[in-house]
Amino acid sequence: MAEAYIVEAVRTAGGRRNGRLAGWHPADLGAQVLNAIVDRTGIDPAAIDDVIMGCVTQAGEQASHVGRNAVLASKLPTSVPAVTIDRQCGSSQQALQFAAQAVMSGTQDVVIAAGVESMSRAPMGLALVPGSALNPNSAHTLERFGVSGFSQFGGAEMIAKKHDLSRAALDAFGLRSHRNAAEATRSGAFQAEIIPLDVTLADGSKAVHEKDEGIRYDATAESMAGVKLLQEGGVITAATSSQICDGASAALVVSEAALKQHRLTPIARIVNMTVTGGDPVIMLEEPLFATQKALQRAGLTIDDIDLYEVNEAFAPVPMAWLKVVGADPDKLNVNGGAIALGHPLGASGTKLMATLLHALKARGKKYGLQTMCEGGGVANVTIVEAL
Repeated sequence: MAEAYIVEAVRTAGGRRNGRLAGWHPADLGAQVLNAIVDRTGIDPAAIDDVIMGCVTQAGEQASHVGRNAVLASKLPTSVPAVTIDRQCGSSQQALQFAAQAVMSGTQDVVIAAGVESMSRAPMGLALVPGSALNPNSAHTLERFGVSGFSQFGGAEMIAKKHDLSRAALDAFGLRSHRNAAEATRSGAFQAEIIPLDVTLADGSKAVHEKDEGIRYDATAESMAGVKLLQEGGVITAATSSQICDGASAALVVSEAALKQHRLTPIARIVNMTVTGGDPVIMLEEPLFATQKALQRAGLTIDDIDLYEVNEAFAPVPMAWLKVVGADPDKLNVNGGAIALGHPLGASGTKLMATLLHALKARGKKYGLQTMCEGGGVANVTIVEAL
């Protein structure tokens, strides 16, 4: 079978809701990572066969095909097509997998997988009609699963209960995320993956945004324990949930022929791409089972994997994943996760891949695994080999 290679992966630093990136139109934000891919790789932009861009809230300024609008706002020629896709939080991870599939099939040779989400300018729920009784889930679907509605937060609480995860354990995990992210930032671990952006601050002054805005450098066990529960009788707080975030990310995926033709140097080979569906009620538990399937298909065990990126939508997800998969906690989200760095929905997939690939390179490691829990009980898993 033909191979698919990743040549470069980049991201913006995360911006807090109504924070440093709120002044950026999402199409322009997406354009910046497309430009960075071209600048860093030296690829002829006219050689790009397609742009696949993940975005979850395709409404407001992210409506009317934000992927194509990002191309039009970039330095790419208008001859480069684009498509915008939604696999919920895994949208740009799916974009990466679609890009790899296109390359491996021989139908395309050079594809940019990307994602963008401005949660400040296109907040969650914007696509729903305010005050309307309209529901994206039909009465038949709700009856089938015996629920009045589906909730990712509710699913996260179910995972915590099912896997016996306490409030104290979740708080400790959240604190670890902030401490890892703070140390990674101080040490310059993110420098190679982040593209700096010019921003205008609230006071009108100019600045360069190149550090993730949500990290709590002063987080302590006491401060984590002081955050109120989101649900009476539950265990999850805002401090053990992913942060609302603005951001964009991208990766260049190419064929072996394109490597030679354009004199590109790959940083990774895609080993396995898996996507599975499961229980839509508990919803966010699916990465546990998708990972087991991906490893089996790849002929690997979890011990063969050097680093893992498991999205921290809520702390119970990666914690249950560690427990069920039998993974080493010291290999998980080594530079922090979405609890500290933010979760820009449609941009998180290629964002995590950028972090994973640069972390593998910095440590001289070989195999990396990325997985994402997604709305509706779906999960993506991507396994890569650093080169």
